[in-house]
Parts: sequence; structure tokens; C-alpha cells
Amino acid sequence: MKQKEVKVKNVVFSNTRPLVYIAGPCVIETPKSYEAEAIKLKAMFAALRTPFVLKASFDKANRTSHSSFRGIGMETALDFLKDLKNRLNVPLLVDVHDPAQAARVAEVADILQIPAFMCRQTDLLFACADTGRAVNVKKGQFLSPWEAENIVRKLESRGAAGIMLTERGSSFGYGNLVVDMRALEIMKDFGCPVIFDCTHSVQRPGGLGTATGGDRRFVVPLAKAAAALKIAGVFFEAHPNPDKALSDGPNSLRLDGVPAVIRTLNSIDKLAARL
Repeated sequence: MKQKEVKVKNVVFSNTRPLVYIAGPCVIETPKSYEAEAIKLKAMFAALRTPFVLKASFDKANRTSHSSFRGIGMETALDFLKDLKNRLNVPLLVDVHDPAQAARVAEVADILQIPAFMCRQTDLLFACADTGRAVNVKKGQFLSPWEAENIVRKLESRGAAGIMLTERGSSFGYGNLVVDMRALEIMKDFGCPVIFDCTHSVQRPGGLGTATGGDRRFVVPLAKAAAALKIAGVFFEAHPNPDKALSDGPNSLRLDGVPAVIRTLNSIDKLAARL
């Protein structure tokens, strides 16, 4: 099938073009800390002349425990993000958990992202498509790659402006995930850009009892394997001190280690483009 491109401001997602990165902390812990992290990420990608989309989450609605930190809330976050995006001049991706949130989030975000647990929720898919924004859908841990075609067709039926699919691992027994690299090739056959989420793919869901664990050491090896398959982009979460992060610390990259990872993946991507 002909490969489509998704254009978001000055960034083009395509399985046949250089990698685009979607990056940021798991959740906005405070506006001050998030702004500092966003500024550092922009500088890192600018220095490497690599396209970058900033990701943001104002609410982690799928936390393991009710007592876990969820975020700063939608309205507080969106007012802050609108100002920050304009000052930094970067494309912005924001998670949407409920159909009622879609139109409001689309006033600020350039890409709406549907979390993995929500990927089959038709009303949520339709609401995001109806905004006219690009939509990135995380393939659920419970879903086979060929079933993800139904997600694409649902969004197409509502005239979605741009559709992307993200692989983030599949359930493997209890409290573990495994990445089937065939899924990236299968989903490319649907014609839309495919992203690999290298940090959520190493999670251990519920592995800490009241929180999700993870194996950070496998983030880069899996990202290397995905880049070798010539995909559209890589998604990852980074934090200045992952061990102190309020969400998904065990599977987040250290912020100061990001440039080395990007240089490695860009080199593999360039090689893959010639094969």
C-alpha cells in the first residue's frame, strides 16, 4: 500500500523519511519542571538538527493505584502549554482520554494521542478525528498488529487529517511486555506512519505492586532494532532523575543521556534508508 505522510507544522512523519522523535516527561509534574525539561529537549534536538515533537500529559488516567500522582489537570495544563508552545515554537502532542476532552485539547495540541488502553474506544477515536488534528494511536498491549487496521479505518471513516500508529509492546503473561518487531512491518502495510515507543515497551505493568515497573536497560536495544526497520518515528519519555519521577520512572530515559541515544538511532536510520 502507498505510504502516506503526516505533516505537522514543519515536521513530516513518513516511513520513508528520516526519523522524527516524540519526547517529553511522562506527565507534567509541575509547570516549572516541565518547562525546564522542554527547553532542554528542544536545545538537544536543535543541536542535532533532528525533527522533534514535544509530548505532554496533563492526566495519567490509567495509573495502577488511586493514590498515585495523576497530573495537574486539563485546564491548568492547556493554558500553560499554549503559552509554552508559542514561546518554544515546537509542535505539541497531548494525550486525550475522553471524547469530551478532544475539542478543547485540539485548541492547543497539534497531535492528539490516544492511550493504548483506549485504542478501541470508537467514540474517542471519532471525537479526535473530528477535530481536524493529526491523531496518534498507541496500539493496545492486548491487540494484535493486524487488528490495528480497524483503528485506521475508523479514523479514516471520519476524515482524520493524519493518522499514526504506535507500537508499545504486547502483554506477555502477567506483569510483562514483549515487543514483536513484525508488528512494525505489519502496521506499515496499512499505509500510515508507524512510531515505536521504546520506553513504554519495557514496562512491567503493576510490577511494583501499586505502580508500574520497568527495565530501562532495554530501551536503547529495542529502539535500535526498530530504527533498523525504517519507521517514521521514535517515541520516548525522559526525566532529569528517573528514579524520582512521579510516573513511569523505571522505564524513562535520563534526560542528559538523550543526545547519545538520538545520534545512535539517527545513524541506524540513515543506514536503513540505503538498504
